[in-house]
Amino acid sequence: MMASGHTVLFSADVISRSVRDLALSIDRDLRNSRVVVITVLKGAVMFSCDLVRAMETETEMVFLSASSYSDGFTPDETLRLQQETELDVAGRDVLIVDDIIDTGRTLTELAGLIQLQQPRSISTVALVNKTSRRAAAAEPTYSGLEIGEEFIYGYGLDWDERYRDLPFIALANP
Repeated sequence: MMASGHTVLFSADVISRSVRDLALSIDRDLRNSRVVVITVLKGAVMFSCDLVRAMETETEMVFLSASSYSDGFTPDETLRLQQETELDVAGRDVLIVDDIIDTGRTLTELAGLIQLQQPRSISTVALVNKTSRRAAAAEPTYSGLEIGEEFIYGYGLDWDERYRDLPFIALANP
């Protein structure tokens, strides 16, 4: 389907249903706790906000920047992390929210760093699970949409820092 010159892969309705389904699963598993939601910037912001609004579980939101992409298309070997606030998750339930799991390196390294603080639990959720390029043995606890080799943008995911504001996810032709 085309929308304003974009080839839509997942419509806003499909994304919304996926977010609601993920929220129900997370609520089922974590409903009796106050969850620290760690959102990976910038791509996961829209997803994370929609997700916590759909959840009934009480949340505390933390944002951090984690990037393994230098040229926009190819993941690097090095993860770059920046956080604005002190992260204190000892003895608490943590939910790491990311837009897309690609190689799995970001998820693996971030979960490893958080594990050093000895949280009660660490769960991970990704709106998009791209299993074709997995380099680390990381699988999200929860995932919504699956893709293969495609490069996508929209709904928080960027293409050269553009198109994050789209309500759908589209296919790029880099």
